[in-house]
Amino acid sequence: MSTTRREIILAGLAATELTLVPLAALAQDVVKIGYSGPLSGGAALYGKNVLDGQLMAVAEMNAAGGLKVGGHTVKLEVVALDDQYNPSQTAINVQRLVQQDKTPSVLISHSGGVYAAQTRNQQQNVLIFASSSVPEITSKGNQLTIRTSPLFTSYIPGFIQYSMKTHGKRLALAAGDHDYAKAWAKAFKPAWEKAGGEVVADNPMSYNKSADFYSGVSKVLAAKPDVILIGGASEPTGLVIKQARELGFGGGFVMIDQVKAEEVAKVTDGYAAMNGSIGIMPLIEIPTPKVKAWIANYHKTHPDKTPTWDEALNYVSQHALGRAMELAGTSSDAKSIRAKMDEAYKTLPANTNILDAKGVGADGGVLQAPQVGVINDGKMRPYQMGT
Repeated sequence: MSTTRREIILAGLAATELTLVPLAALAQDVVKIGYSGPLSGGAALYGKNVLDGQLMAVAEMNAAGGLKVGGHTVKLEVVALDDQYNPSQTAINVQRLVQQDKTPSVLISHSGGVYAAQTRNQQQNVLIFASSSVPEITSKGNQLTIRTSPLFTSYIPGFIQYSMKTHGKRLALAAGDHDYAKAWAKAFKPAWEKAGGEVVADNPMSYNKSADFYSGVSKVLAAKPDVILIGGASEPTGLVIKQARELGFGGGFVMIDQVKAEEVAKVTDGYAAMNGSIGIMPLIEIPTPKVKAWIANYHKTHPDKTPTWDEALNYVSQHALGRAMELAGTSSDAKSIRAKMDEAYKTLPANTNILDAKGVGADGGVLQAPQVGVINDGKMRPYQMGT
């Protein structure tokens, strides 16, 4: 098996077990759905989190007897391919998934990969699930794209208001140099300046390739910022924070929504190094009974791992995919499945729609309220934007 290919089989039976299964059970259809994302390299943890959400949903649907699609019982199989965060490889992966595995859908965990796939997905008749919050993913009219995350631009006004009020108006841009972080910086810089702030440094860094950020962080700190915009995958983001503190930075961080503070805390030995920061509220800090029950269920198969929004959002999205297949009466026609995605989200059982998604907007974005938190005194607290 190729080192760039991982096939995760979540349906079917071992050959030694076939004689124990009634013949009717063998009449099930097996449908493959795809995944492309970083499963190796600096962003591997992030990519695996997204994949874990997909796998958990598929395992639940299969364990419940499969989907009822057009008079057939359908069980799903995930084919997961590593693209190492390389958009060109994503495009190759999607082509392979469509041609070789006949996948009606592919979950992609980064915006660059989504853009690459969108150049052909409508011609390929494959539905893209974009685990990204970049507005352009769904603003350009691609009819076969579902964006599973809230728009990142919805966070920017509140992040700016809190950071200026708490720390000051001198901002350094030091997020990653990948497409997603660039989109954040492109939107954040003019919004900061419009609010009366000053951008004193602009030094993107390669979060996916480097493990030593001292040189880049030193360059940023020389401009004496009050606030630093940071972010990429969580582990390297944690190193940036840790090294900035070691070099004497006492201000605040704005963490782009790719960053998961609960994962950063594993690198920084807790939340204290992030004091004064604002970012996405960790899933484990959400107090609703549905989320707590889901986390407890997640820990049955991942006892030593803390789930994030990446797992949760894509767990819901893939349950919605299964529901849309049932509503459309097809597990192969991406256009028909896409047409039922709004209804699918709206009719998910409460224990599956754990984040209370309200449906799919006209642009293809899932209607999902953002959850924001701030860190003070080493503790994460909810932050109501606009206050």
